[in-house]
Parts: sequence; C-alpha cells; structure tokens
Amino acid sequence: MEARTHIALVTIPVISHQVSILEFAKTLVNLYKNIFHVTCIIPTISNSLSISSKPFFDTLPSNIQCIYLPPTNFEDIIRNEVVLESQVQISVTRSMPLVRETLRSIISTSSNNMVALIVDAFAHEAHEFAKELNILSYTYFPCSAMVLSMCLYSSKLDETITCEYKDHPQPIEIPGCISVNGTDLPDSVQERTNVAYKLFLHRSKQLRLADGIIINTFLEMESKALKAISQNGILYGTTPNVYPIGPIIQTRTTIQKNKSKCLLWLDNQPPNSVLFISFGSGGTLSQDQINELALGLEFSNYKFLWVNVKPPNNKATATYLSNEEVDPLHFLPLGFLQRTRGQGLVMCDWAPQVEVLKHNAVGAFLTHCGWNSILESIMHGVSMIAWPLFAEQRSNAALVTNSLKIALRAKCNSKGIVEKEEVANLIKGVMEGLESEEIRRRVKKLQKFANCAMMEDGSSMKTLSMLALKWMGLGRPIEN
Repeated sequence: MEARTHIALVTIPVISHQVSILEFAKTLVNLYKNIFHVTCIIPTISNSLSISSKPFFDTLPSNIQCIYLPPTNFEDIIRNEVVLESQVQISVTRSMPLVRETLRSIISTSSNNMVALIVDAFAHEAHEFAKELNILSYTYFPCSAMVLSMCLYSSKLDETITCEYKDHPQPIEIPGCISVNGTDLPDSVQERTNVAYKLFLHRSKQLRLADGIIINTFLEMESKALKAISQNGILYGTTPNVYPIGPIIQTRTTIQKNKSKCLLWLDNQPPNSVLFISFGSGGTLSQDQINELALGLEFSNYKFLWVNVKPPNNKATATYLSNEEVDPLHFLPLGFLQRTRGQGLVMCDWAPQVEVLKHNAVGAFLTHCGWNSILESIMHGVSMIAWPLFAEQRSNAALVTNSLKIALRAKCNSKGIVEKEEVANLIKGVMEGLESEEIRRRVKKLQKFANCAMMEDGSSMKTLSMLALKWMGLGRPIEN
C-alpha cells in the first residue's frame, strides 16, 4: 500500500480562490507524480456547484480530493450589507469547527501521511489546527506581491495615517512598490470605522502565523516587492518566508457545447482584431454603466466579444455570492444587439477564458483586474484595459497600468461612470497606434518571463521543487 505524502488545503467559497489553489495543487502533483495526495476542504454557501465551475472540478486528477462542507448560514451578513471580503471572512470563520473536525478525521486514519496544511488567507484560523496536529502550515496568497506588501505593512499605515485613506492628499507608499492613491486600496480599508477594516487588519496580522506564504506571482515581475517583504523586517515585523510559485493559471477547461460558440465566432475574425470583455465571475455594472459600455463598444467600430453579461445592479459584487437567474440581455440598450450583429458577440454564458485569450483573433482584454485574469492575460501576451470593480482590483489596476505599463485604465466621471466616449477612446488606444505597440511589446516581454518562470529550471518551479522536497522529507517513505 502506498503512503503518499499528504497535503491538506483549506479554501473559501469564492470560485477564483478555489481555482487558484487547486491549480497550484495540480502543478504539484503533476511535477511529482505518484508522490503527493492532496485533500482540499471547501466551505460552501449552497448545496451545489455552479454550472460554470462544475467542469473544472470534474477534471481534477484522482490524487486531488475535494471535501465540501455543509453550507454555512450567512444571510444575516448579507442583510447587513458589509463588503464582499467581510462576507467571505465571516462565512469561512463559521465553517472552522467543521474544518477542524474534517482535518482530525483525515489525520486519524492509519494510512495518513499528512505533513502540511495550506490555507487561503481568508481561512487563517486554520493555522491553529496545524499546530494542534503538529504539521507545517502555509498561507496561500492568490494575489500580487504588491497586495501582500500592503497587507503586511497595514499596521504601520494604520499608525501613521490618521485620516481616511481615500482622503489622503498624497499617494501612499507601499514598500517595494509604486505609491498608490488611497482610493486604490482595497474596499475593506476605505472606511476605517467599519467592521471590514478591523477584519482586514486582523487578517493581515495573521499572515505572520504561518510557516511560510505561498504566493501566486513570479520573481521577474515583482522582484522589488518580494525583496522588500523578505528584507524589510523593520517595516513589517517578523515575516514568514515567501515562496513565489506563479503564474499559476487555469490550464484546462472543459468546453461545453454552449460555450464553444465564442471560439467558433473568433475563428472567423482577423488576427488581433477583437476586444475580449469579461468582468469575472461576480462583477456587476449599473444600468447606466451597461448603457455607456455598450454604446462605447458600438461607437468604437472595433470587434468585440462580451461574455458573462449580468443584470444591472448598483452594487459591483451583487451577484458574486448569488445564483439569481435573470436574462441580462434585456438590459442592453434598445437595438444594440441588432446594430452590432456583424461587429460583436454578446453572451450571458461563462466563456472558456484561457482558450479565448490564447486565440489569435484577440487583440486586447477589458478586465475587472481580478488577479487570475491578469495572470492569464500576461501568460498569453494580451494587452489590457483595466476596469476594476471591487476588493483589491483597483490596486491590481494601479500595478498593471502605472508600474508594469501593460494596460490602459478606464477613467470615471464625477458620478463614477465610464462614459461611452472614454470607452471608445480606450479601445482605440489599446488596439492601434504607438501607445498600443508599446503596451504590446511590454506584455510580450513579460509573457516570456512568465513562461520561463514555470519551466523546469525557472524561478517559480525551483521554488516549488524546494517546498516539495521539504514536504517529501517529512513524510514516510512510499511502501512497496
């Protein structure tokens, strides 16, 4: 009987986080075949997987097992209308007794060989269970090193800045990173008297509890931030070792019949001619913003593929933890679909994003700046229009526009709306002209670094191998 080295994961009920940590697990088990077994414990908020996420879980390798916990009740949290990060944090916290029980059940089996627990940053309470079980614990940080630096530095910022961050007159310095406007810090820090801010500070402090922080970025892209985190103990206090193992992106998508429509459409378009538009798994726009975006696409005269369109809502995260089913196409401007029939394709369905981005017809990506989407765009050398909506997405937008310079950023009017003229100008700017050529050159260069990092002798694979060998050394030998 084989006693494979066992790694346990604890993720959160947000599909982007689940995909990231499970793709990390797939990379590990594929790199060391027949050595590792991974169990992923998943808190849930409903009794079933969404249609868009089910194909991903169905294609996981046999040595990755998922355990879905019973749904937690957090309806009272939604009624309080706290920000998304706090909804997730509180719902995960309520799942912790079940996480502990599940871990104890796994480790009690005679054949178990568990050596490490890796938990999402929002599931930091689970580090305590690793200590109880006498195994190593790691935080999996599915965001940028810039955001990690900001989190680790948050206590210092809290001491030195007395006003609301959004009202700070100067850009705020983050060690190893570009300075950012206070309005570009995550949603959870925008109201310092709010429960969300207190949870953010607490979660950031808990990053120090782990034996290490595994982060989905790569050295060649964020070397200054990673260096600052590892060397600036005076700024941060005691910080665990940080292991950049990215870019980890979704490597395989099962394309259902209704999802192949967009790829077939792309097959009939000229190279680099299409703007791909997606606001992620939960992002929503107001009715006014839907109108302006649609009209801007139409006026630009550029081809476009707009997927995962949702009904309007004034709250950007309205559908993130919801399964409400309404036909969003009814909310598009009157006659828009007819007028743009030869110009674009609009879909309510979730598209196979990785396959779309690698398609040679795609010339640019209008994205909400979720970290997974940014990494996927970089891995496929696609320029971006940054249109952040919530959470840390504005920080990501600042990184890709002001630091990496691989994107143009949408500018809002005084009412927070990106007007149709701005939309059309952005599209033109990223699709043609000298500026677009410079952006494309930079993203293609970064693409080469990203792919090199994931090669056998690349920076990220060396880091992952170092971790894997350490875990293998802690496990029992495989029995014949």
